[in-house]
Amino acid sequence: MVSKPRLAHVVLQTSRPDELRDWYCKVLQAHVVYEGHGLCFITCDEEHHRLALMGAAELQPRNPGASGMHHTAYTFDDLDALLTRYSELERQGITPRVPIQHGVTTSLYYQDPDGNFIELQADNFATPDEATEYMHGPEYASNPVGVAFDPATMIEARESGTPVSELTTQSWARTACPGLPDPLAILTGA
Repeated sequence: MVSKPRLAHVVLQTSRPDELRDWYCKVLQAHVVYEGHGLCFITCDEEHHRLALMGAAELQPRNPGASGMHHTAYTFDDLDALLTRYSELERQGITPRVPIQHGVTTSLYYQDPDGNFIELQADNFATPDEATEYMHGPEYASNPVGVAFDPATMIEARESGTPVSELTTQSWARTACPGLPDPLAILTGA
C-alpha cells in the first residue's frame, strides 16, 4: 500500500505576529502550543500545530493581484456549527469579508490583519462522491464560485424551520439575499 501525504500545517510570514496570533486563536478557537525565537505554533485540533506564524521585519502588504496562496480552509461538522461560530465571532466584532454559498460548501471568508483569507466552511453533502457529482452538475457548471449570502438571514431562516437542504443551495442564496456584491470580485480584490 502506498502512503499518501496529508496536509499538516500552513505557515504565514508576518510583521505582526502577536496580532495574527490573537486573531487566529479567536477565529479558530485555537491555542498556542509554542512561541519563541520569532515563531508561533497554533493548533485547533489533535495535530501538534495547524498554523505557524513566522515573524519577519517589515513586509510589503499583501497584494491580491500577486500569485501565491489565496486562503486556507477549516471545516465544521455541519451548517449549524458554522452558523454558531459566525454568531460567536460577530459578537467579538469579527465578521466575514464575504459569505458564499458555493453549493458544494457553505463558506464564510474572513481576512486576517495581514489581508490573508481564511475560509470557515461546512460541507453541503454527506460524502465526497456526492460533492463531486454536484460539481459535475448544471448548477455548479453555471456558477462554480457561488452566490453571496447574508449569514443573519440564513440564521433567521434556520430558526424558523427552513431545512438545511434548502439553505445549502445557490438558489436559496439568490432568492433570500438578492443584490449582494459579486463574491469573486471581493475574493480577487477586483
